[in-house]
Amino acid sequence: MTELIAVAIVFFGSYHIIRLFSTHLLKRKLIKAEQYDRVGILEEPKSENDESNRYPSLKWGLVALMTGLGFIIIEVLGLFNREMVRGHQAVLPIGILMVCIALGFLIYFFIMNGKAVKK
Repeated sequence: MTELIAVAIVFFGSYHIIRLFSTHLLKRKLIKAEQYDRVGILEEPKSENDESNRYPSLKWGLVALMTGLGFIIIEVLGLFNREMVRGHQAVLPIGILMVCIALGFLIYFFIMNGKAVKK
């Protein structure tokens, strides 16, 4: 499991470093060619009406709450059958945690959709 996480972190970091470096080189090339109006094309558009991340603390609060709930469920299941959640090859805790985290995001999604419909 740790090998998978290490590989994911290395590829994620490499991707962002290469992206940052290539964007910098492209902007520099456009500025040297005196194409100042095209340099803005490389910036990501930010919409003023975009409400996708209007309440970030609500989103991450729900995710943290559901993650904690997932850990509680894993601990309670461990009281009944220790091998089910603490065995050498047990994947049930990972599944429970992923489902709880996904539920946190889904609850946030439904809350935000409810607010958008009311407007």
